[in-house]
Amino acid sequence: MTQPVSVPANVTLPELTFRGVLLGALITVIFTASNVFLGLKVGLTFSSAIPAAVISMSVLRLFKDANILENNMVQTQASAAGTLSSIIFILPALVMMGHWQGFPFWQTLGICAAGGMLGVMFTIPLRHVMVVQSDLPYPEGVAAAEILRVGSAERAQDAAGDGGQPAGKPAATGMGDIVTGGVVAAVVSFAASGLRVLGDGVSGWFALGGAVFRLPMGFSLALLGAGYLIGIVAGLAMLTGLIISWGIAVPVLTAMGDMPAGQTLAQYATGLWSSQVRFIGAGVIGVGAIWTLATLFMPMARGVKASFSALTKAGAARAGQAPRTERDLSAGWISVVTLILVAVLVITFQVFLSGAPLSAGAIWKLVAYAVLFAFVFGFLVAAACGYMAGLVGSSTSPISGVGIVAIVLVSLLMLALGGELLGVQNGVQMAIALSIFSTSAVVAVASISNDNLQDLKTGWLVGATPWRQQVALLIGCVVGAAVISPVLELLYNAYGFADAMPREGMDPAQALSAPQATLMLAIARGIFTHQLNWTMILIGMAVGVGLIVVDEILKRTCRVARIPVLAVGIGIYLPPTVAAPIVAGALLAWLLERALRRRADAAGKPYEQYADAANRRGVLIASGLIVGESLVGVLMAAIIGGAGTDAPLAIAGEGFASTASYLGLAVFVMVAVLFWRRVIRLG
Repeated sequence: MTQPVSVPANVTLPELTFRGVLLGALITVIFTASNVFLGLKVGLTFSSAIPAAVISMSVLRLFKDANILENNMVQTQASAAGTLSSIIFILPALVMMGHWQGFPFWQTLGICAAGGMLGVMFTIPLRHVMVVQSDLPYPEGVAAAEILRVGSAERAQDAAGDGGQPAGKPAATGMGDIVTGGVVAAVVSFAASGLRVLGDGVSGWFALGGAVFRLPMGFSLALLGAGYLIGIVAGLAMLTGLIISWGIAVPVLTAMGDMPAGQTLAQYATGLWSSQVRFIGAGVIGVGAIWTLATLFMPMARGVKASFSALTKAGAARAGQAPRTERDLSAGWISVVTLILVAVLVITFQVFLSGAPLSAGAIWKLVAYAVLFAFVFGFLVAAACGYMAGLVGSSTSPISGVGIVAIVLVSLLMLALGGELLGVQNGVQMAIALSIFSTSAVVAVASISNDNLQDLKTGWLVGATPWRQQVALLIGCVVGAAVISPVLELLYNAYGFADAMPREGMDPAQALSAPQATLMLAIARGIFTHQLNWTMILIGMAVGVGLIVVDEILKRTCRVARIPVLAVGIGIYLPPTVAAPIVAGALLAWLLERALRRRADAAGKPYEQYADAANRRGVLIASGLIVGESLVGVLMAAIIGGAGTDAPLAIAGEGFASTASYLGLAVFVMVAVLFWRRVIRLG
């Protein structure tokens, strides 16, 4: 296989520079905060590789000696840290269950940094077999490489002068699109969550007989952008989940029961959805996760075999004789760093269990169980997650599904081996907490494994030095891990989580749903207390199996139509005003694609050539919408936390709520129209 590089192996350029590390750290802080907020709100995170590459090019072009490899290192570092924020899929459960009252900095840093860096270590030996020799598409990695190449070519044209233009005339990098989306989303979000002059959603409730129906819509521009990025297939799957929950399950349950006196339709139906229907979603997600891992078992087995083979070979790369573009971190460095990280995990788990009413020997035994599980299961899922990222991209890989499988396995392990802990006072509570903390390490490993190979694909395409990229990934993990605890603490104290408010009198409507953490806590509790809502979970599992059968039929008979089971489960599980704007964003992306295809056909040009610039602009604007609204959410958290009230900047009272909802809808539609016009213009 010929290696398509932009910088030849015999050319050496500055890559891992001090200014690049500083810029990468700054971008890391921004995208980690954004992803933490988005993940807690809707249970989704976005890949930061493409916007990080654009920001890096826009800043480093101010320096004459900047180059494509330095830009690649910046986006590598930033994308790793943004991906590490997936830890919020599980870690908030410790606060929800009352084990933590906040997020202890050193424990959070230890579990995130050690887990994430182990994810880097586990996937280094997979680079050659899964990146260089594989035909996996790696969509975000290839897109980021293309952006870096185009930016580098435009920079060269700027320096030389092109087409009669004077040398030094700056070419567009796409930074303006990110800034435009970010500013628009920030202004709208501040007007909604800060000033309270715009509504954030609206729902129509009506009863048909005894059945209660809901027509929901949220006005979040970040979710519009997220829907645009996930695309129409995942969007329709989430719409299917919405229909299952609010078009079938809730109406059936409300028709079968009697509404308690004093409750409204909304309160009655929402209560049933929260206590019953969400467990159907949990069953669908669980089946989807198991099915995904099962279908990837053989590639995962090949990846693990390749890992051992790569570690035992005395290759030329370890002797420094390989070309620059083939030099990974040596097996010696991998072993040393891995041992250090295992030691960090041991210390972190020991501190976590230090308050348990057990003997020192019993505590160390539990620490050994937890670390061994995190290490072995993390190593196994590293290859699977790297393969999934190559197949479907980092943004759509089922990391939360991996977490569900992990929480079930570790809970069963603690039930079988943790008898000494279960026998003491509050032992069950501590066992649940330890299971959640162990799963957090696995999720950190899985999320970085999911991202690492994507970044290494970008590096391979542009001619980067692999070992330098791997160092950048390690730096990104440390910086991102340091940011996660303060951001989680800030958001928790400002908004609270579902069923976990830090102080009395807070508005539960403003609480962050943290859907995956809520689900995993419910699963762990149910396993240890034998009180899991098995009826609804089994119904969900049956629905999941049916969806898998339909998806397999569609895969064989229709090239386009598919039903991603995990996305359906998320659509059932998420609050409907959260899922609806995601569906709207996916629909917007589909309509734009159809319009661009029609125009390409009319112009007699291939679609890929005609729509390349437009599609890139759409991705960057959508990323800007997510970042802008998320950063305002973090800023408002700081303001709310400092003021000690839910709406310190509100200028509109409760009587304005109805008008604010209509204004919010109008602004949401207007932004979608402007989004359309700005993207279609480049066709």
